[in-house]
Amino acid sequence: MPAIERLSRELARRTTRRSFLGKVGKAVVAIAGGSFVAAALDPERAEAFHICGHIWTTGSCPHPFRPHTRIDRYGYPVHPTRGYPVDDQGRLYTSRDQKRSRICEGLVASKYPHTRPVVLQGTWDRCCNGRIRRVVDCCSHSRTRINGDASLTGYCSGGRRVFCITYRETKIRC
Repeated sequence: MPAIERLSRELARRTTRRSFLGKVGKAVVAIAGGSFVAAALDPERAEAFHICGHIWTTGSCPHPFRPHTRIDRYGYPVHPTRGYPVDDQGRLYTSRDQKRSRICEGLVASKYPHTRPVVLQGTWDRCCNGRIRRVVDCCSHSRTRINGDASLTGYCSGGRRVFCITYRETKIRC
């Protein structure tokens, strides 16, 4: 197999279409706006203002540790770095006497009544810190997202739009 074909196959194996287009876009911005603008678009640096794996503008859903809105597989809040269950105040969840609401259907719906009904719906995966991170859309029929600007369709279905996002860590290496 020629070297160029081997290189092409390796690049295709390691790169999704979206990440490839992101790299091309970053290069175009770097040429047009300089390295300062390109650095701001780096996904690893995006974690500083939001969460790793999400470089767009939709804000995080309400969470005791916002902006780090980490959830478990059922949509309940967990500590952003340690992964243990937390209640709605961010305390270790140890008793059913504590209030523990699902992020999307509970906390978003209670703080933003105009979003009802809201559901966790669309997901996409990113590699963050050597593990797959699943970014999840909290979807509603609201035309305004948590940031106050126009909502996007994103990965929502049934006429819903992205109101805010959250994420779930997996144990899968990347």
